Amino acid sequence: MKKRLPLIFLFFGFLCWSCNPKHGHVENLLIKGSDTEVNLVLTLAETYMMEDPDISIAITGGGSGAGIAALINGKTSIANSSRAMKAEELTMANDRGVYPLATVLGIDAIAIIVHKDCPINEISKHQLAAIYSGRLNNWKYLGGSDEEISLYGRQSNSGTFVYFRDSIVQAEYSSDVKQMNGTAQIVEAIKNDRNGIGYVGVGYVQENKDQINQHFKVLAVKANDQSSAYLPTLASNIENGNYPITRPLFQYTNGHPKGKLRQFLRYCLSAEGQALVQKSGYFPVTKAYWKQNEQALVMGQNK
Repeated sequence: MKKRLPLIFLFFGFLCWSCNPKHGHVENLLIKGSDTEVNLVLTLAETYMMEDPDISIAITGGGSGAGIAALINGKTSIANSSRAMKAEELTMANDRGVYPLATVLGIDAIAIIVHKDCPINEISKHQLAAIYSGRLNNWKYLGGSDEEISLYGRQSNSGTFVYFRDSIVQAEYSSDVKQMNGTAQIVEAIKNDRNGIGYVGVGYVQENKDQINQHFKVLAVKANDQSSAYLPTLASNIENGNYPITRPLFQYTNGHPKGKLRQFLRYCLSAEGQALVQKSGYFPVTKAYWKQNEQALVMGQNK
């Protein structure tokens, strides 16, 4: 991943820019949430602000849970979330007069990464569940060295933490999982831990659109112990459903978005926006979600 300016500098830069009187009235949007989405949405916002001088967009991460909490409390325009909102979160929002509505920004694949010198090249969902629940703790059972597996994951406020637990582990995580603050920290840890394994959004495994980061290895994943293994870095494996760990990336608003907020979301789903989604290492919105997106955005078009 390319290095970026710290988000706080971008935030103050946006504020100073928006206070410049030559731009007239500038509408400020706040976006908070998923660390999986933060760099992608930052790229989209930077590009869109060059086209529209009357909007200023500030983006921060903190995890899907933090973004959803901010939306419920009226502290953000958009909550980025790599998981669907929970029933109790929707109830809390409604009790506070907030009515979350989701659009799908793109499709993410969860990549399983290990140290570049790890002899393992593929793994099954069943094996991942056994590893992360603590039932399988040595690489020798997977054809590797007689070494204890070192587990890396996210903190509980992360949508990726919730998704991986509920969809793959289907149990509580082992107490041996090292809970990292962000996805970038998992990547850095795996680079330096020969026995490490971690799960990350696929956008974090590519240095650019066409080159996989060579400082760690991405494992091919099998849906079950008898099926073929597929890599998440090939678009065809996502489009045809062969790669077994994928999820939509959500952007939640309070009701149907209007005005500049709606225009920005429309841009994210435009041909230019979806090209940036792909350039960032993710995958474009599939047909299954286009109807949902249109229903969310068309309603606010005249407001």
